[in-house]
Amino acid sequence: MRIEDAQKILRRPYVTERTFEQIERENKLCFIVDDKVSKTQVAAAVESLYEVKVMAVNTSRTNQGKKAFVRLTAESKAADLATRLGLV
Repeated sequence: MRIEDAQKILRRPYVTERTFEQIERENKLCFIVDDKVSKTQVAAAVESLYEVKVMAVNTSRTNQGKKAFVRLTAESKAADLATRLGLV
């Protein structure tokens, strides 16, 4: 996947108290994503942009837009990626 395409899919990271706990306990990150993308596209975008391995993606629609909760594999640490993104 091209970086430009991946950046269009992932609009921005989304951090609240709840998502911060998910980073630490469940190895998950949350992103606001484009409304029309699939879970497979979200996983591919995260893997290509941040060089991590994605285990699963769950999505939900909210007032802020479509959220994607991305669970990383054990080798890929969500806390490390959150630090690189400046979230922690």
